[in-house]
Amino acid sequence: VQLQASGGGRVQAGGSLRLSCAASEGTFSAFNMGWFRQAPGKERDFVAAINWSGLNTHYADSVKGRFTISRDNAKSMIYLQMDGLKPEDTAVYYCAATGRVTLGLVRQDYDYWGQGTQVTVSS
Repeated sequence: VQLQASGGGRVQAGGSLRLSCAASEGTFSAFNMGWFRQAPGKERDFVAAINWSGLNTHYADSVKGRFTISRDNAKSMIYLQMDGLKPEDTAVYYCAATGRVTLGLVRQDYDYWGQGTQVTVSS
């Protein structure tokens, strides 16, 4: 499966952004999906994951209550709605896909990655 992330940009603290990730060349509904982020000089960290049906999700503590992951299998898309953005949310955001039957919570769980989209939150 190939993944293409989009929707990043620059926003002030407290603002919102919606990231999208389009999947192609694969049976999208067979994959559990996730979002990760990587700030300059730091590791790529888990943000959120969603199972194939969209009924099971998991979030990093740092974004719980502010971010919402969702998917539309008919359109082969996943989304990350980000509200209440903080400067510490500034990073390149990546979408990823895994063939695991359980949600992937670490980078090593994922098989396919998109190219990343930059999110910058100013104070």
